[in-house]
Amino acid sequence: MGIDCLVLGAGQEVGKSCVVVDINGKKIMFDCGMHMGYNDHHCYPDFSLISKSGDYDHSLSCIIITHFHLDHIGALPYFTEVCGYHGPIYMTRPTRAFAPLMLEDYHKIMVDRMGNEEQFTSDHIRSCMEKVTVVELKQTIQVDKDLEIRAYYAGHVLGAAMFYARVGDAAMVYTGDYNMTPDRHLGAAQIDRLQLDLLITESTYATTIRDIKYARENEFLKAVHKCVDKGGKVLIPTYALGRAQEICLLLEDYWEQRKLKVPIYFSGGLTIQANMYFKMLINWASQKVKKAYATRNVFDFKHVCNFDRSLIHAPGPCVLFATPGMIMGGFSLEVFKHWATSENNLVALPGYCVAGTIGHKLMSGKPTKIDLDPNTQIDVRCQIHQLAFSAHTDSKGIIDLVNFLAPKHVMMVHGEKPKMAILGKRIQDDLGIPCYYPANNETLSIPTRQYVRVDASSSFINSTLSPNFSFKYTSSEGSEDKTLPILKICDNRISEGLLIMERNKKGRVVHQDEWSHENTET
Repeated sequence: MGIDCLVLGAGQEVGKSCVVVDINGKKIMFDCGMHMGYNDHHCYPDFSLISKSGDYDHSLSCIIITHFHLDHIGALPYFTEVCGYHGPIYMTRPTRAFAPLMLEDYHKIMVDRMGNEEQFTSDHIRSCMEKVTVVELKQTIQVDKDLEIRAYYAGHVLGAAMFYARVGDAAMVYTGDYNMTPDRHLGAAQIDRLQLDLLITESTYATTIRDIKYARENEFLKAVHKCVDKGGKVLIPTYALGRAQEICLLLEDYWEQRKLKVPIYFSGGLTIQANMYFKMLINWASQKVKKAYATRNVFDFKHVCNFDRSLIHAPGPCVLFATPGMIMGGFSLEVFKHWATSENNLVALPGYCVAGTIGHKLMSGKPTKIDLDPNTQIDVRCQIHQLAFSAHTDSKGIIDLVNFLAPKHVMMVHGEKPKMAILGKRIQDDLGIPCYYPANNETLSIPTRQYVRVDASSSFINSTLSPNFSFKYTSSEGSEDKTLPILKICDNRISEGLLIMERNKKGRVVHQDEWSHENTET
């Protein structure tokens, strides 16, 4: 008996898409995401590794989604409606609210605008969401008679959760993405001290230790202000949920302090819809946001308005939030094509970009030209500014969580292998905990300790009550009379018995004399 972990994914990031965990025969799929560097079926995990026959209902006990980002939920409609999984799906209330928005936006970008092959439809998204069961924080859900799960606050984005799962005596936690430090609109991750056989943690920033948040924010604000002060345009490619609201709160405060009149735009209706949900789900926000709610809702942005396509070529400075965040298509790519050619403009990248996206190419060093396809090339003359605004924890946060939970084993996913190796060695050397980072499509087996409940005979219990005194003299150091030794009395009670395990019967512990008597009678 133990825990087996099958890592599924595409691309270079280990376990980016999902991980299937078998706890004493109960299989859970944690997250069901896509790799954002692909535009066809290669973006999905290889689901055939779960079941060669395609009978996923019998292969999986349930699916758990940690949060609404596409690299964690993007393949879910495909898996349920095309591949045919009809079993339980669990996620938090905010994740259930935001997931359809993210999936519909992705569908619109990849199919309607870019003309890519349709992997799932809008009807598939709706049907998939109808199968979801909502989980509240710290609510224990009994999936079946053996498997129980529980959600804990993870920070990262609104509704993100770590999940605890237990079958019998085997227990583990899957973190999803999390943040160990609070920001403007979210609190830090919170979890109970649990007895764990395994912790599966994300490791996006496995070797990064972030500098002081205020220094990062000031650097970003300085770059934006400098650009708009010279009449330039600032493009902030971001997903409509999460970092967009965080950066908007920062810009709102700065605009108020400096009395700036430069317009800040959100592209499309998705962010307006998202902000409505943020207002409704404010109880999931940080204490600071909830406290301010008594006087005003901080998500009622005073300086932000909708962006119309005609404004792409309008003169004058502005700041624009456009989706998607990695500039792999959609409106952010459309705007980038026009604004990247001017050295007065700025592209500010607020978070992690996967390999294969334009965002990743920009972060890897300022290119002079970018090929979109064999017939399209963009001259990149604009300024590039990479923001350290990611809502992932850094290496210190990962170490802190591992140290706090003190699991028997640690497994890292959602990261780059060389960096995971460095952090894994540190966890093993400093904390003495075995650490693993299996590759995509690889299975890791973790041994677990199994406890058996047994009955104890009265003779065995009575034998443990008999005293077993021993006497020894110790040094007189510390006593008033240095000439006399001190008599120490010890009671080491040891009782020897036999554990008897019989088929279809409860185990029992008996005294050895009882066992001899039973054998004599038979």
